[in-house]
Amino acid sequence: MLQLGSMFDLISLPGKRQVFYPLPAMSEVQSTFRLRPGDITPSFQLPEPDGRIHALEELRGEKGTLVFFTCNHCPYVIHLARAVGRLAEEIAAIGISTVAIMPNDVENYPDDHPDRMGAFASESGWAFPYLYDETQEVAKAWSAACTPDFFLLDGAGKLYYAGQFDSSRPKNGREVTGEDLRAAVDGLLAGDEAPAKPYPSSGCNIKWKEGNEPPYFG
Repeated sequence: MLQLGSMFDLISLPGKRQVFYPLPAMSEVQSTFRLRPGDITPSFQLPEPDGRIHALEELRGEKGTLVFFTCNHCPYVIHLARAVGRLAEEIAAIGISTVAIMPNDVENYPDDHPDRMGAFASESGWAFPYLYDETQEVAKAWSAACTPDFFLLDGAGKLYYAGQFDSSRPKNGREVTGEDLRAAVDGLLAGDEAPAKPYPSSGCNIKWKEGNEPPYFG
């Protein structure tokens, strides 16, 4: 009998949910939510592929900052990369900056190598810094788990929202709109309380270097 879909557990991070996608299902992990709204987010200094170093403090927007962990090869990233670029352009005009961070093990995943990051950003319409977390220490400090993994900060650098871009995933047939993240931006600008029950972002697991996996992975 032809099955129309499949219910499956995401790779075991604590407290995760089951999700339904049309077949074929893909391996997927969710955000950890270990950083909570109101937390001061960890600082960082990371390079672009050309070697220019950027600190979070210099990249923060007047009204907020969108930080997301991503890569070049993950289907979940590719699925929404152009939409992220369009949203970043829109929110830049209202004082919210965007920063992307690539934390994957490039020795075992060469498509994510810094030499290829610039081309991927350009193809995706990303006009914001795309930084390389070679040691993976920034990803661990932020408890990032997947690509993409989104964090929206307020103007003071405190976490306002962590969660999905929208409900669209590869092969589920839903339009990429950025609905959830757009709603979070609207709430931030309006001075509303942080969303009470955001749905987690999900995607490919961060490709940790052997022996460098954080305790929340696996």
